[in-house]
Amino acid sequence: MQLQRASSTAVDGGVPIHGGTEVVPLVRGGLLQAESLVDIRGVVPRGIDGTRIGAGATLAELECDPQVPAALREACRLAASPQLRNMGSIGGNLLQATRCWYWRLKWPCRLHGGDECFAQEGEHREHAIFENDFCASAHPSDIAAALLALGATLRTTRRELPLAGLYRLPTEDDRRTTTLEPGELILELDVPEPQSSVYLKAMERKRWAFPIVGVAAARSGGATRVALAGVAPVPWLLQGSLDDASPLPRNAYKVEVARALVGRARAALDQG
Repeated sequence: MQLQRASSTAVDGGVPIHGGTEVVPLVRGGLLQAESLVDIRGVVPRGIDGTRIGAGATLAELECDPQVPAALREACRLAASPQLRNMGSIGGNLLQATRCWYWRLKWPCRLHGGDECFAQEGEHREHAIFENDFCASAHPSDIAAALLALGATLRTTRRELPLAGLYRLPTEDDRRTTTLEPGELILELDVPEPQSSVYLKAMERKRWAFPIVGVAAARSGGATRVALAGVAPVPWLLQGSLDDASPLPRNAYKVEVARALVGRARAALDQG
């Protein structure tokens, strides 16, 4: 496998790599096939300027910058160990693959083109409680949930779109969970400044674990948006009630965890 350095935002058929905290483990595990990796650190913007965040900004940079809304700072802080936060970019974090062990172990599940979601009848304690009928994987990004609650928008090499438009639920005809086309890169994010925001997270360990449930809440102009991590195959904007969840037999506890965190998040907004 070759490593090339990008001279422009055209990656010429290679797999783009920035911090490498996601791509390298996938390549090593045989989950991502690539003849070449294209280092895009020199062509993807980095830095923070008001509401604009370069997709190459690291989680460590974001967690300590006062220009960044509180929910996003906290999501970055809780996302990973200091070493990974120093390497991982916000753009790469948004494109994390599922932590579903069936997918990671390369079982022939629906995300791998198969005709069965093994988690539905198998071990699914950490899997989705929304939209889990076709694929029960749970999206692992704390940062995506925070940005969804904050109403962030993205600029790529080809278009501008709301953060929600980056994701799609997998279907029989299209097993992808993002809408990025081959060679399309995330360049920049615009994150509106809310009146107040918060991110809360339940995880298996006290530090640096993927979310069992993550809850981001943001208030702007009297309206409150709540988004969840770890509860659906994509970052989940809570538009109805948690009573609409459809948990599997061994992960109904996630509904109650989410309910508690949503209540705490709303209370924190009221106090802030």
